[in-house]
Amino acid sequence: MKYVAYYRVSTKKQARSGLGLEAQQQMVRQFAGAHGELVGEFVEVESGRNDRRTELAKAINTAKKGGASLLIARLDRFSRRVSFISTMMEKGVRLVIVEMPNATDFQLHIFAALAQEERRLISMRTKAALAQAKLRGVVLGKNGASLAAVNRERAKAYASQIRDLLPPNWRSESYSQLARYLNDAGLRTINGNSFHPQSAKNLVMILCRGPVNS
Repeated sequence: MKYVAYYRVSTKKQARSGLGLEAQQQMVRQFAGAHGELVGEFVEVESGRNDRRTELAKAINTAKKGGASLLIARLDRFSRRVSFISTMMEKGVRLVIVEMPNATDFQLHIFAALAQEERRLISMRTKAALAQAKLRGVVLGKNGASLAAVNRERAKAYASQIRDLLPPNWRSESYSQLARYLNDAGLRTINGNSFHPQSAKNLVMILCRGPVNS
């Protein structure tokens, strides 16, 4: 199987620093090495909200000419919009996602829709947290303490939302086990990342500090 790799970073700073890019490259190259051949690589410096991407166009053109599939580390590195993913599929672009290589087009639509909805909810929770902080007299945007207060409100709100999705014995599971469970369930951290032992620990600490209102 031939693959053309497509990587996306959201800012020029990320592209220069390698933030996020190296992880994508490692995932893609390992997968391609085990399942076929990598015949091209393209890096896009662009927000996932922007559908005009020159490097993606080049990657698709290369893939079609060589009879290759477009290989991406994670679905959210391709696009944050369901409509964009649907358009690519309608154009005959063959997508392979390293995190879920056996996913059908239908499943990719579902995962993309869930991710899009989660981002919408995160935005709503952030706005609600800002409003609550402002009501308590927190001066927003002035210093790190203010930002930390807002982040705490966001974390509490998010923990409240996903609490019922945790396994019944979440208090006794190791952080590694809990992180694996959350990832397998398709959940992400409040920032949209995969869970790791530390982020699972942070979630448990928030829930154990006291009742979280739902």
